[in-house]
Amino acid sequence: MKFHWFSLMPYPGLPEDFRQNHRSAWVDVDSRLYDPVKGHQVYNDSLDLLEFAAGLGFDGVGVNEHHANACGLIPSPAIMAATLARRTRDVSIVLLGQAIALYNPPTRVAEEMAMLDVISGGRLIAGFPVGTPMDTNYAFGQNPATLRERYAENHDLIIRAWTDPGVFAWNGKFNKLRYVNVWPRPIQRPHPPIWIPAGGSVETWDFCAGKGYNYSCLSFNGFKRGARLLTGFWDRIEALGKPFNPYQGSFAQHIIVAGSDAEAEESYFQHARYFFDRCLHVYPGFAGAPGYRPGAAIGAEPRAPVEGVSSGGAAGKSYRQCVDDGFLVAGDPDQVTGQMEHLIKSLRIGHVLCLLHIGDMPRDKCEKSTRLFAEQVMPRLRHLWEGYEDHWSPKPLDAGRMAKPRTIRDSVKA
Repeated sequence: MKFHWFSLMPYPGLPEDFRQNHRSAWVDVDSRLYDPVKGHQVYNDSLDLLEFAAGLGFDGVGVNEHHANACGLIPSPAIMAATLARRTRDVSIVLLGQAIALYNPPTRVAEEMAMLDVISGGRLIAGFPVGTPMDTNYAFGQNPATLRERYAENHDLIIRAWTDPGVFAWNGKFNKLRYVNVWPRPIQRPHPPIWIPAGGSVETWDFCAGKGYNYSCLSFNGFKRGARLLTGFWDRIEALGKPFNPYQGSFAQHIIVAGSDAEAEESYFQHARYFFDRCLHVYPGFAGAPGYRPGAAIGAEPRAPVEGVSSGGAAGKSYRQCVDDGFLVAGDPDQVTGQMEHLIKSLRIGHVLCLLHIGDMPRDKCEKSTRLFAEQVMPRLRHLWEGYEDHWSPKPLDAGRMAKPRTIRDSVKA
């Protein structure tokens, strides 16, 4: 079983009356609410926490991409991944990812991800999200009717740029390049493992199954509601005659580990409430741009396409309701271990993206929760899925060939 410490880097300074006086934390959120000095602290605390988790034995550390968004302050995930590639050892760099339909030309993504794979010694997981309608259609103005077609072409161009050893021309509908010749090339061959952060469209299930990619469900509605998405994916795997392997599935879950269930509620839940009530307060009109969803997805699932991003979800729910409904995995280490085992077995997944930093949670609280999870929960779940081979984790250089970067202090001493 694999566990990755994942960070959205939400903004902690939204006012108490945000939900009443602002229609959305995404797309048109008032930029006057943002304090760059506070943002400076958020970025550095978040990077410290990612490095802290790497040192505790998590299998990977992860970031993703959002725009015009108080829920996630990472418009350029490659920048964050670059710092982690340099400052960590022996953990996967889970870049979930770069919204490849937004890059013109997408060879920029191929170049940046290849750099990250080389810097890290072959530790990159490459995420190719379609992107939410808030990011792609409203913040970046992409035509929702052609977004997925553009995504498919950009995907094909990136893969060929990584795998074709020659210089080639590309004459596509959206990209016309006389010379494609990506330098550097990734260490992992034929390319880094690819994960597809997604919701529940049939097309995405078929895309992941057909390409052999990891289906990475980033739902904020918790694992009980997320079960239908993973069930749909595994059903498609079976229908297409593909072998089941739990490591082809991953799920993001908010987790709180405290000394007791009472401490989780009294000390930690306020930060989850901040996230659910303010950070996920998104105008519903932004969550469903006309043409964004493919026809099969509309027929299969009539609800909003962005899981857990709306005025509903966990907003206004009590601690006990959030735990019972699966929005939170929370409690003391024994309780969390039991809940996590149920999550893993019910979703049939081999990778969990652990959202242990929630909302405006301060660093010291997060470090305590993260340490308890790493030391008292993870070891008791590692045995799950023994017998399956994980084809969706990086294959880095062996220790003898891995660079050993020197710190500034080392250089001065030398």
